[in-house]
Amino acid sequence: MRSLSDIAEEYEFLEADERYRLLIELGRELDPMPDALKTDATLVRGCSASVWVYPVEQGDRLQFLADSNAAITKGIIALVLSAVQGRPAEEVAAMDIAEALAPFDLKNQLSSNRTQGVPNMIALIKDHASRLAAG
Repeated sequence: MRSLSDIAEEYEFLEADERYRLLIELGRELDPMPDALKTDATLVRGCSASVWVYPVEQGDRLQFLADSNAAITKGIIALVLSAVQGRPAEEVAAMDIAEALAPFDLKNQLSSNRTQGVPNMIALIKDHASRLAAG
C-alpha cells in the first residue's frame, strides 16, 4: 500500500476527474477481503455505500482488510487505511486521522453523499486500535 504522503503528492497535482480515478485505483490496490468477513460486525454504519473494515493484528502492528460495493467509496477507505496501515495500535488509537486526511479536502472534492461515512470509518478504525492497544 502506498504511503499517505506519496498519495498526497500525486493528488495535489491532479484535476478533479483525475482525483476520482486515483481514488478508484487506490481501491483496486486493496488486498482482497474474503466475503466471509463482510458481516454486520465489520460493516461501517452511516455510509451511503456498503463498507466493511476488518482488523488484522500482525504482532504490534495493525493491518486492515476493507472493501466496498462502490468504487469511489472503496478508494476513500483505501485512502483512510493508508494513514494507519502498519502502525502500532497505540499510535493509531492516539492519531488524528481526520487531520492526516486534511490535505485531500475530501468534503470539497467529493459529494457529501460520498464523504458522510468517513467519520464512521475513522471511528471504527480507532475503536479497533484502542481495543487492541488496551488488550
